[in-house]
Amino acid sequence: MTQYREIHAPLRTIMTPGPVEVDPRVLRAMATPILGQFDPEFTRMMNETMDMLRQTFQTTNQWAFPVDGTSRSGLEAVLCSLIEPGDKVLVPIFGRFGHLLTEIAERHGAELHLMECPWGEVFDQQAVIDEVKRVQPKILAIVHGETSTGCMQPLDQIGPACRELGVLTVVDAVASIGGAHVKVDEWQLDAVIGGTQKCISVPSGMAPVTYNERVERILASRKKVERGVALESDRRDVAHPIRSNYFDLSQLQDYWGPRRLNHHTEATSMLYALREGLRILLEEGLETRFERHRLHEKALMAGIRGMGLELFNDKAWKLPVVTCVKIPAGIDGESVRTTLLTQFGIEIASSFGPLHGQIWRIGTMGYSCRKENVLFVLSALEAVLIRHKAPIVIGRGVQEALDVYEQAE
Repeated sequence: MTQYREIHAPLRTIMTPGPVEVDPRVLRAMATPILGQFDPEFTRMMNETMDMLRQTFQTTNQWAFPVDGTSRSGLEAVLCSLIEPGDKVLVPIFGRFGHLLTEIAERHGAELHLMECPWGEVFDQQAVIDEVKRVQPKILAIVHGETSTGCMQPLDQIGPACRELGVLTVVDAVASIGGAHVKVDEWQLDAVIGGTQKCISVPSGMAPVTYNERVERILASRKKVERGVALESDRRDVAHPIRSNYFDLSQLQDYWGPRRLNHHTEATSMLYALREGLRILLEEGLETRFERHRLHEKALMAGIRGMGLELFNDKAWKLPVVTCVKIPAGIDGESVRTTLLTQFGIEIASSFGPLHGQIWRIGTMGYSCRKENVLFVLSALEAVLIRHKAPIVIGRGVQEALDVYEQAE
């Protein structure tokens, strides 16, 4: 019989757009003893987590809780709980994850209407509003922070316009929550999905969601409690019940609410992790945290420019937690990434679709967003590019970043 050794994961400096390094306090919290999911101490933690999520999403919504699963599970839960066969769904696509929203909506029977713009750009808000008026969809599904391109779509005009037109706005904020403003109430967004493994600096495995009364009314009309736990009052005919059992938001809100419906067994250690990650986030303060992300973004960008490299997403709509760098002509981008990992223990990312092989993506997210990480990735990238005989300016990258830090101090 094969004998397997204990896990000995190497220490890495993770500077990708997710997952990122996990705060050591979160790792400690995950070692907390397991409690039963209906233990009063555990349900107290559930309620505290909901309250902290409301603050993080900047909302007063009653419903703000995590779906057990990776970020994609939150997207699936919201869309499958809202979409009935034949519903019109409009998806503006400006990167990989707009295509993901399309894929999920399509599989749940939506009548899809798409807008597309080149990767590296975002939509003029009025163009989206005009298309909403033309299509008259039930749902506008849109990405806020697109990590494949390092771009962030403005939503402050789109949300109010959709509310006035009676259209539900569903937003993928997986990359932006905890690293940039996601003003759910101010922007009048109906359902927003976040992720744990990026700016919240918690392992992948939960997808925080929040939604308002407009969404809740649709969930109530489609609610079908599974037979094994249903009460007599739950039994009724439903024309178009939510097709997924696991991702049924109507049953999940009964699990997270006072009823404590025994829908599934909570991912206990992940709940500990999320609670601690949110506690740390709120202890730092949203504005302070966002300013920290902007500072390290500024230093990284200065260092990249100092090396003579070209930024891909140096635009007004740049996502502040992802910096995309054009790979110099004639340089094997994957070889550079491999050398960074094997020689320095640093991981950066490539990209997808039309940008594959064209850019590197460097994340400055959550716990990974630290001065020592930025300086380390700049110095290592310079060393690796020298070995690859890239035409760069030697000795300026780290100095330019240090100038940013000294000015900030």
